[in-house]
Amino acid sequence: MIEGSCYCGAVKFALKAEPSMMGTCHCSRCRKAGASTIIFVKRDDLFWHQGRDNVALYHPEPPHKYGRCFCKSCGTSLGEILSDEETFPIAAHAIDTPMVIRNQFHEHVADKPDWYEIADQAGQSEGDPA
Repeated sequence: MIEGSCYCGAVKFALKAEPSMMGTCHCSRCRKAGASTIIFVKRDDLFWHQGRDNVALYHPEPPHKYGRCFCKSCGTSLGEILSDEETFPIAAHAIDTPMVIRNQFHEHVADKPDWYEIADQAGQSEGDPA
């Protein structure tokens, strides 16, 4: 099992399988949420230990469509952990167990700040990946 949690420990969950993919989004929304690097998990692989009721969902204004989840107590960004989709992204920084998966893409690199240097060989796209 791959264990995950928020900063304060109010939210604890596990993944029954390795994520299918890891990527980094450089758009301003992901940077502001503090969750630029994400992993993609299957809904059936997510198991809640505690704190599902302590996860809040922020609904953005159009044209943005993806909600962002965070711990109500400490504010840790959790990606889209409450999603009903078959596969969805969660924040990689919420994972406590070492993983073998590595970053596979960078999206919205046109929006990345000048001070951030991409230092891996993962594919890059100016906006959404093709």
